[in-house]
Amino acid sequence: MKTTCLINNYNYANFLPDAVNSAINQSVKFDEIIIVDDASTDNSAEVITKYDGEANVKYILKEKNQGQLSSFNEGFLAANGDIIFFLDADDMYEHQYLENALNFYRRYRECDFLFCGYKKFGVAEGVFQEYEYDVDLGYSVIKTFCLGEWIGSITSTLSMRREIANKILPIPYTDDWRVRSDDCLVWGASLVGAKKFYMSQSLVRYRIHNNNNFHNDKSLDIDISAEYKRMFKRSAIMNYIMQKNSLALPLFLAYTSVNELKTIPCPKFSDFTLYLKIIFLFEPNLYWKLKGIILLFMHFVKVFMSGKLKY
Repeated sequence: MKTTCLINNYNYANFLPDAVNSAINQSVKFDEIIIVDDASTDNSAEVITKYDGEANVKYILKEKNQGQLSSFNEGFLAANGDIIFFLDADDMYEHQYLENALNFYRRYRECDFLFCGYKKFGVAEGVFQEYEYDVDLGYSVIKTFCLGEWIGSITSTLSMRREIANKILPIPYTDDWRVRSDDCLVWGASLVGAKKFYMSQSLVRYRIHNNNNFHNDKSLDIDISAEYKRMFKRSAIMNYIMQKNSLALPLFLAYTSVNELKTIPCPKFSDFTLYLKIIFLFEPNLYWKLKGIILLFMHFVKVFMSGKLKY
């Protein structure tokens, strides 16, 4: 499997060498590392061109600043890897990140999209793990389209198979997603039918500083107006990706919702309540609504009795 690391950068000249060197110095080497500079106004270009001698490093110096999604677009169009890894220029990989990720993809051949735990460093520290163990998260088309479920993590923990990325990128809404465009990757992968997995090892270092959009959005001072606008942007990219791939919600939504839930080997109680909500709100046919609820309850009993239900 060929691997590509896409590093997106804007005015992070001070952090960029740490990110690039962490990708170069992996225990298993990337086949290619592509740095996309989004017309930085600091000395990023000077830092980037110093990597000219590295055989597996390429770079794209954009002439116009267009935001993070634009950098994802251009980097992906230049990539040749079978698996695409995304790295923000202010973050870093642990030495064995790629080796462990590739072992994971080989062990779980059905894995299309992988994210992992991470370690915070900088002005805040700590280890963040969504789960304490590796998890098969199944498919998530319906719950993403209907309820906007966000099944992923920060940009630098994300990777996906090329056939999934092909169905998502490039996305034209670059003005809408100048920042937080990892949303496009996370939502897009779900919509096009990626089977998602979580790797519990914290093998990415997430730098915390004043310009972290993801970290700062988790503060108590959430900009309600920005979040409101983000929901409309979400609808636009979801509709675009669905149309691009000729996708539509199934005719018997309730039945398909139960089958989607069954792709999660060890579902949580909250997964059942989420799909119950989908069936109740979005299934227009009363017969299938009732049948879906019955099928959901039967599956709940089966999972509960097997001991696989997570709380």
